[in-house]
Amino acid sequence: MALVLDQIKKKYGTIDALRGISVALKAGEVVGLLGPNGAGKSTLMKILTGSVEQWDGTITYKGADLRDSLKSIQQRTGYLPENNPLYEELYVLEYLQFTASLYKIKNPPLASIIEQVGLTEFKNRKIETLSKGYQQRLGIAAALLHDPEILILDEPTTGLDPNQMVEIRKLIRSLGEDKIVILSSHILSEVESICDRVLIIKEGKLVADKNLDELRKGQQQIILVEFDYRIETEALSKIPQVTKVVNTFDFNYEIHLDTQEDMRPQVFDFAHDNELKILGLQLKNENLEQLFTESTT
Repeated sequence: MALVLDQIKKKYGTIDALRGISVALKAGEVVGLLGPNGAGKSTLMKILTGSVEQWDGTITYKGADLRDSLKSIQQRTGYLPENNPLYEELYVLEYLQFTASLYKIKNPPLASIIEQVGLTEFKNRKIETLSKGYQQRLGIAAALLHDPEILILDEPTTGLDPNQMVEIRKLIRSLGEDKIVILSSHILSEVESICDRVLIIKEGKLVADKNLDELRKGQQQIILVEFDYRIETEALSKIPQVTKVVNTFDFNYEIHLDTQEDMRPQVFDFAHDNELKILGLQLKNENLEQLFTESTT
């Protein structure tokens, strides 16, 4: 089952908030939504949840158009907003019962949802006594009451301590096994640890769509080296696993290697064998941070 966005555009006055976003998402993957402030992430999430009605383009889910089937698609979508509004004077179970009644959800499986998010022992506790981490779990539980097929999470680990972040990440990963999960975050390490795929938006445009497993597996190691005099790039190409050598400036070289093994010892050996002095040596790998920086600057 796919959620397909085709040329989604949105204007606020003369400002283009979204400028032709096209992407297809499928169940069984957690998708990270990244971008600088003002890139259009919040606007896109509001469109997907039906909070913004006027926009251009087409969104379909299982072949049904969002405009024609808004209520039906909303009933299949769960949403955890960044501020996670809760009635702190209520008890956990009471809050979920109240939320279910607001949305007219008949016979929600409260016990199983509470167990799924790890709140069983806290179900009779007042919300105000819960830690921030458990309050986030409760927000996710509320978003799961109607067993949604699409789950949208806006900054779900904001304000959590490291231990709480680990637990919430595990929960989100488990939810992504059979749902479309869209996660917006400013924490790149969080996206890298939770998500299967990342979408990067800049100035309303989709500038990167990357499978994170492919990013990890396809990491090219790059060694930046400066010698005391110029040599032929062909000579450096003889180092094992080298795919490309670029003479970037004077005696500076960029060596690309198709391996994740640290190849700096081999560069040292090369320098020794060729009676070269190494004046500078730096190792870098392509990762999500590099992808984000290159896509948004």
